[in-house]
Amino acid sequence: MNCIAELGVGGAHPGGLKLTKEVLKKEKIVASTKLLDAGCGTGQTAAYIANKYGCQVTALDYNTVVLEKAKARFRSMKLPVHVHAKRGNIEDLDFADNSFHIVLSESVLGFTDADKSISECSRILKEPGTLLAIEMVLEDSISDVDNLSEITHFYGIPHLKTTEEWINMYRNAGFKHIQVDKYKPNLESHNLENSPDFSLSDEIDDQLFDVLRKHHYYMKKYDNILGFRIFYCNK
Repeated sequence: MNCIAELGVGGAHPGGLKLTKEVLKKEKIVASTKLLDAGCGTGQTAAYIANKYGCQVTALDYNTVVLEKAKARFRSMKLPVHVHAKRGNIEDLDFADNSFHIVLSESVLGFTDADKSISECSRILKEPGTLLAIEMVLEDSISDVDNLSEITHFYGIPHLKTTEEWINMYRNAGFKHIQVDKYKPNLESHNLENSPDFSLSDEIDDQLFDVLRKHHYYMKKYDNILGFRIFYCNK
């Protein structure tokens, strides 16, 4: 996560901004919609939503480096004043119950105590309300998991979860209707508009580029073990 923060990668989650757009198209977002981008990173998604839908967006992240970059993005784009960036912990959100219509979490929950985070997302959602989550999953069909510790150690993930484990956690948090889509990357569909963007810190440790190379190496090495899902969870 420090690597993403220092390099200022926007749209670092699987599928990037292109997938985000596809996910949001399925939701009824209007000017009065209150949406929380939980784990906003450098603010690429929050900025897109504010520009596209003109709704009330709150962008939140625990990492102060990316949060400052998000704020700078919002200022430079002169986004509406209802776009705010607040430092916060998704496991213990500083929002009242029933605050939002939509919570969007892009490759964030898996890096936290997911039970706590999902419960908090449920608490702050109105009823009806929707949690949109893009998460890494452990594919059910794998036969060899000897090297899972290598993955969890590198990414700092407490536990790699199967799709069914994720579904059970959402249900336990009070989500009644859960739809799951499998994400399949289409390398030919990328274009400049939907590509990750970068907001580099002034001083970059060369080791961060080694981390980035290792990430791509592991994604290729464990392609048959790791997958990604989009979860549409409704209260």
